[in-house]
Amino acid sequence: MAGRRRGTGRRRLAGCALAVAVLMSSCGAPPAQDGAGRDIRRTLDRRASAVLHHDASGYLAVVDPRAKALRTEQREEFENLAGLPLRSWTYRLGQVHRQGAEATAEIELRYRIDGYDSAPVRAARTLRLAEHGGRWYLTADSPGKGAGQQLWQQGRVAVVRGRHSLVLGVGRQSRILRAVAAVADASVPAVDSSWHGTWAGRVVVLVPSSLNSMAALLDSPAASYRDIAAVTTGEAGGAGAAPADRVIVNPAAYAVLSELGKQVVITHETTHVATRSQTSQATPLWLSEGFADWVAYRDTGTGAPDAAPELQRAVRGGALPAALPADADFGFGGDAGTLARAYEGGWLACRLIAREWGGQRLADFYRAVGAHQRRDGAVEAAMNSVLGTTPEDFTARWREYLRAQLG
Repeated sequence: MAGRRRGTGRRRLAGCALAVAVLMSSCGAPPAQDGAGRDIRRTLDRRASAVLHHDASGYLAVVDPRAKALRTEQREEFENLAGLPLRSWTYRLGQVHRQGAEATAEIELRYRIDGYDSAPVRAARTLRLAEHGGRWYLTADSPGKGAGQQLWQQGRVAVVRGRHSLVLGVGRQSRILRAVAAVADASVPAVDSSWHGTWAGRVVVLVPSSLNSMAALLDSPAASYRDIAAVTTGEAGGAGAAPADRVIVNPAAYAVLSELGKQVVITHETTHVATRSQTSQATPLWLSEGFADWVAYRDTGTGAPDAAPELQRAVRGGALPAALPADADFGFGGDAGTLARAYEGGWLACRLIAREWGGQRLADFYRAVGAHQRRDGAVEAAMNSVLGTTPEDFTARWREYLRAQLG
């Protein structure tokens, strides 16, 4: 997925598909069988206890005294964490590869922010350790495969609490973080009025210092997010409790948006947070992105020509889409026009459902699609059971709606 411009002057990416790179699941492999795994787990338990008890000396006690650079880095990270209101902080030990007095361990950090996370954030880490005197000490700590940095690894974390939001920033002025919190606070009731489902009713927003810092959190090239104002991390899949989501702001792209644009962006991303547990592999991107845009635009008074300029150009130029946007149309690195038309087409599809069947039926349709175990047949079954129509009939209605709204 890539960025696009709209009538609000906004740039953003919806984060439905970004989960896997940021929230890694545990590898689940057994530890080494010679006792190293047990002893390494004790080291990790001591480290976790030190974090929760704000014990700097205990945190550093598990770092190899000879690893001077790592000790300096770990001291800074611990200080950067000081303001984070943590409810829990644990490590899950996965594979351990031992060679004599040295070992490499794949672990999963799990933590919750008090009052905001109903499930833990998960982050894969790779640790290198050395044994001295029967105890294991850290000699290196880096992101695991496919995982990015954590915010506190980028600097001291500033914390701003809103009514419905928690904004965590690095290298940003307090007034900027407060302004983001105000926008996030307004997004939660907007989502509640459209999505009558069970969700936390709170959102955590990360504001890094730069585009490059944002990309480091996502473990992706900065160029992928240059025109993106915000993304949402989280795992789609619908299995069990939804994991904790984070809305991550690109400070450069977000700053140039209008006030309306900022509100639309954050409301869109908050919608992804709210709908995460009902979003699965069966949910097409035109529905997940279109529904988030429908919620974000719902009470703004924005008309179709203003919010869908690329699609309007296509319709007026005789290139009326033949089918609803495919998932591939939302991909990173593709044509910017194709991407814009995909978002706009998904939004207008959901807007059509809300107009013809009502907003509640649109939300019911979303849930029904997500409840399927696989993509094949999910939309067809939900259209039949919830909307009383077929994909062919709906597509024809959608094409006529595009003509009427954009022609």
